[in-house]
Amino acid sequence: MTLKPLKIKPFFLRKLIYTGFCISLFPLFTNCEKSIAREEIVSETENLKDLAQYVDPMIGTAKMGHTYPGATVPFGSVQLSPDTDTIPYAVNGSYNPDVYKYCAGYQYDDETIVGFSHTHFSGTGHSDLGDFLIMPTTGDLKLNPGTESDPDSGYRSRFSHENETAEPGYYSVLLEDYNIKAEMTASSRVGMHQYTFPEAGTSHVILDLVAGIYNYDDKNVWTFVRVENDTLITGYRQTNGWARTRKVYFALSFSKPIQNYGRERYDQQPYGGFWRKFNQSENFPEIAGEKIKMYFDFDMKENEKLNIKLAISPVSARGALQNMKDEIPHWNFEQVKNEARQVWNKELNKVIVETEKPEDMVNFYTAMYHAFLGPTEYMDTDGKYRGIDMEIHQADGFTNYTSFSLWDTYRALHPLFNVLQPERNADMVEAMMAHYDQSVHSMLPVWSHYANENWCMIGYHSVSVIADAIVKGNADFDQERALDAMVQTAKTGYYDGLEYYMDMGYVPEDRNGASVSKTLEYAYDDWAIAQAAKKLGKQDIYEEFMKRSENYKNVFDKKSGFMRPKLSDGSFKKEFDALDTHGQGFIEGNAWNYSLYVPHAPAEMIEMMGGKERFSHHLDSLFTMDLPDKYFANTEDISREGIIGNYVHGNEPSHHVAYLYNWTDTPWKSQDKIRMVLKDQYQTGADGLGGNDDFGQMSAWYIFSSLGFYPVAPGSEEYALGSPAVNEASINLTNGNTFKVVAVNQSDNNVFVEKVELNGKILITPFINHSEVMNGGELKFYMTETPNRELY
Repeated sequence: MTLKPLKIKPFFLRKLIYTGFCISLFPLFTNCEKSIAREEIVSETENLKDLAQYVDPMIGTAKMGHTYPGATVPFGSVQLSPDTDTIPYAVNGSYNPDVYKYCAGYQYDDETIVGFSHTHFSGTGHSDLGDFLIMPTTGDLKLNPGTESDPDSGYRSRFSHENETAEPGYYSVLLEDYNIKAEMTASSRVGMHQYTFPEAGTSHVILDLVAGIYNYDDKNVWTFVRVENDTLITGYRQTNGWARTRKVYFALSFSKPIQNYGRERYDQQPYGGFWRKFNQSENFPEIAGEKIKMYFDFDMKENEKLNIKLAISPVSARGALQNMKDEIPHWNFEQVKNEARQVWNKELNKVIVETEKPEDMVNFYTAMYHAFLGPTEYMDTDGKYRGIDMEIHQADGFTNYTSFSLWDTYRALHPLFNVLQPERNADMVEAMMAHYDQSVHSMLPVWSHYANENWCMIGYHSVSVIADAIVKGNADFDQERALDAMVQTAKTGYYDGLEYYMDMGYVPEDRNGASVSKTLEYAYDDWAIAQAAKKLGKQDIYEEFMKRSENYKNVFDKKSGFMRPKLSDGSFKKEFDALDTHGQGFIEGNAWNYSLYVPHAPAEMIEMMGGKERFSHHLDSLFTMDLPDKYFANTEDISREGIIGNYVHGNEPSHHVAYLYNWTDTPWKSQDKIRMVLKDQYQTGADGLGGNDDFGQMSAWYIFSSLGFYPVAPGSEEYALGSPAVNEASINLTNGNTFKVVAVNQSDNNVFVEKVELNGKILITPFINHSEVMNGGELKFYMTETPNRELY
């Protein structure tokens, strides 16, 4: 096969002769047959249930769910999704509050689409990414995106949800202003577009390298584009956003030759190119600068389809090209779409459920879908990736991952992976260890993505993920080396008040903010380290960190009955309001919420707070009290999302709270609370999530709780029992065993549990162990409308 050079640009022909790099990759653009790997995908999924039919990627795209509806595969590097706006971080020098709405780039209530970019976070409370935005257009060429109030001033287009489809691995929408049908699908590292143009003539494809999520005016440090030939474009984008030194390479291939191309001119911006020796606006061989927007013209026939493949790489353009060759070496859009769905079905079939109502099936499998969106693979097909030290590394024997939202995901998502994705979770630990090895701080990741540490939120919760894997026997990595890294991380004295914590046994509020939250979360992490040390026979480390894990006692005020900020002189801060979240020593919570955050020692916490009966009534109040309006900025404040009484399900420190009744004499009280949260906070529809999904943590809570058990303290083998919301569930474990959950007499009214049997034996405590799950068997709940006060 030979590629046709552009008739208007003879230098292409010369490039094909002397650029062996391009010639060696010609097989990328042939109609190759399926690879062996893809044949294996098909054979493995022939007998699977089509559970993808129950997934609705639109759930969470309204309000503050911060999910995206676009095309991706499980844990995929590419998330090809529409952006309904690109919001500047600042307006007139001040923070733009609308930035928070667009953490995933898409808001369901918007009426226009700016374009389709290739990288997105799912359900986070912070924004970044949005790389390589592509938009097809017809008519007059426009290189400005325009505005929502005046879409005709730019290249954006109106759209309707009536002409929009979102499925696992596939997204489509009609761009009404151009009457272009836009479709997209993806493999792990490649996004594939298919645009059907309505009329014959010249049509455009915009490549906007300025657009992005969390868009500083100076977010783009540098961008580079190289026109390799008449169907292939390569380049990179380096940004300074939430990640300060993020660099992503791309390779962009068109299914038909470019007719003409050019870029938007910025009179005040650097152009790059061949030092202005060539035309800087049209048909240039390469271009570099901070703000590059390009267009590519195509001679299209009526209803002709233009396909586009864009591969990304953390390493190089060559790596992106190889990723494209390895993952999508052909132009068969339907094949890629079908394979993406098959891969999703393979993952979704890990749990087969039966529910009372169809909408419960939708909620369950959408939760599984969201739980399997991240962390995302971060390496080329040859195993190369960019490390936290900005050097290129080789992942030997493991898959490298990025986007660790650990303050959220250590609680239930990674424990869920230890059940459903044990091999992936072990690889994620290896990725954390690689981060540790490359970090100048000698610390495990806190919140990292794309070879950057963002230091977002508090704690050092990588240790929880690693300890949970070790304790549960899912540790296909060097465990002693991992323990050393955990200990080192917990002793990094200059990190976020940790020096005070180690010296004084608490973080003083007058020296370091959010002091109570930090003290409590450090204490839990220390307990997790101790459990790993115990498992590995390291008695000295176990004793040291068990002692540290009791530091939660140092911020408890017996007089008020709450955890309370303490000052460096040892006294409690005088100004104190247990309901207030501002300046009270807490982050994403108040004293009511965080006083319950001792997941590793619930019995001791209950005794400290006045005993089982008093504590049970305290929990009752949490769920039923009414928060006055003064604790919100206004009655429509986003912080009202995810709240039941003063129980804040939208913020993760409360996720274990409903299960704490199991440590009192009233375990039955947990059951209706759990079912209430499942029903109230997880619904179908775009606004169905009661808060950010937080990279799958909210979804993992739903999955565990629907199945009837939950990991209150990761790092322990113990699960607390609740009230299952399914009729039946079969968990198909990777070790070949099946663990079955059955709810007899299940209904919306029968939310209480009469008795529970494990493998035919009645349970006398509201707990089961991880090993009992992994060994397979049957957990049977007998449901009833009234509480059994003698249960357990």
